[in-house]
Amino acid sequence: MQTVALGIFLTETTHNPLWLGLLTVAAWTPSVIGSPLGGVVADRWNRQHWIQANNLVMAATASTLATLALTHHLTPRVIVVLAVIEGLASSGSWAAWQSLLPDLVDHDEVLAAVSLSSAQFNLGRIIGPLLAGVALAVGSVGVCFALNAASFVFVVITFAFVRTPPRPAPTTSVRPFHELAVGVRQAWNVRGCRYPILGIATVALTVSPFIALVPSMAIDVLHSGKIGTSWLVTAQGVGAVIGALTLPAMARRTSRLYVLRGALITAAVAEVLYGLAPDLGWAIAALVVLGGAYVGILTGLNTSVQLHAPVSERARILSLYTLSLSLAYPVGALIQSAFARTYGVRVVSVVGAAALLVVLAAVSLLGPSVWGEIASAPPAPARLLAD
Repeated sequence: MQTVALGIFLTETTHNPLWLGLLTVAAWTPSVIGSPLGGVVADRWNRQHWIQANNLVMAATASTLATLALTHHLTPRVIVVLAVIEGLASSGSWAAWQSLLPDLVDHDEVLAAVSLSSAQFNLGRIIGPLLAGVALAVGSVGVCFALNAASFVFVVITFAFVRTPPRPAPTTSVRPFHELAVGVRQAWNVRGCRYPILGIATVALTVSPFIALVPSMAIDVLHSGKIGTSWLVTAQGVGAVIGALTLPAMARRTSRLYVLRGALITAAVAEVLYGLAPDLGWAIAALVVLGGAYVGILTGLNTSVQLHAPVSERARILSLYTLSLSLAYPVGALIQSAFARTYGVRVVSVVGAAALLVVLAAVSLLGPSVWGEIASAPPAPARLLAD
C-alpha cells in the first residue's frame, strides 16, 4: 500500500520520474550499512527479537508519513529522508528473516520454503494495491501510510510466537568488521554463493528497475492514473504468487537450473513486451508473466545461497546477497529513471531487458561452469528434491 501511495504522490506532485529513482536510492542504499551489520547481529543475537526491533522502527517511520500526509505537510524531500531511516531498519532485518528458513524446514524442503516465503510476500503485491485503491478512493495517501504502520505492529506481535531450535551462544567477543570479513571470504570462496550474489546484482541493474518505474508507466505513458498504477503492481504480484506456487513443482520434475535459466529468459522477453505494450491491458498481461519469472529468478538464486552457505556464517552471507540486490537495484533504478526522463520508460525497459539477454549469452558461451556451480548439490545428508 505504501509503495503504491508514494509512487502516486510523487508522480502527481512532480511529474518527474527522477523522483521515483531518488526514492528507490534512498530506500535501498542504506542497506550498505544495514544489511551487513544486520547479518552480523543475526548470527549472534536472537533473530526474532532483532526482527521485532526493526519493525518497530518501520512502524514509527510509516506513522510519521501518515501524520505529515494527513496534515498536508508531506514533501518529496521529507519522503526521501524517511525512506533512508526505513531502509536502514528494513535491510537490517533481511538476513534474520532469510536465515530462519533452513532452521524451520528439512534440508530437502528449502526450495519450497523459499518459494512459499516469496508467495506470502508477493501476496502483499496483490492485496496491498487493491486496498490502496480503496483507501485512495475513500481517503488519501495518508490512510495508506497509517494502515502500513499498523502492519508493522502486527509483525512484532506475530514474531512473539515464532520458535526455532536453539543455537550455540557465541563465545568470542563482538568484532563486527572481522566477522563481516569472514563472511565475505566465505561468500567468495563458495562458488555456489558467489555466482548467485553476482547474478542478482546483474538482474537488479537490468530488469528490476521496472518496479520503480511502474507509476510513471501507468500515469505518464499509458494515461491510466492511480487505478492503472494499482493494477500494474497487482499484476506483478499475481504473477509472482503463481510463479512461487508452481515453479518448485516444475523444479522437482526437471531441475533448479532449468527453472532458473527459463525464468531469466522469460523475464527479459516479458519486459520487452511490457515496454512495447500499446495499452493497459497488454501491460497487465506482460507484468503477470514478468512477475512470475522475476520471483523464479529470486527464488532460484536465493535457494543456491541458502543451501551452499556454511551454517555458522549463513546470516552474514545472506546479508551480502541482499546487499548485492539492494545496491544494484537503486543504481539501476536511478540510471533508468534518468534515461526515462529523456528517452521514455518504454525505451529503457526494452534496453534493460536486452542487456540481460546479452549477459546470459556471454555467461553461457564464456563461463558455462557458472550454471553448474549454482545447480550443484551442496554437502548435506540429503539431496534437494529438485535435483
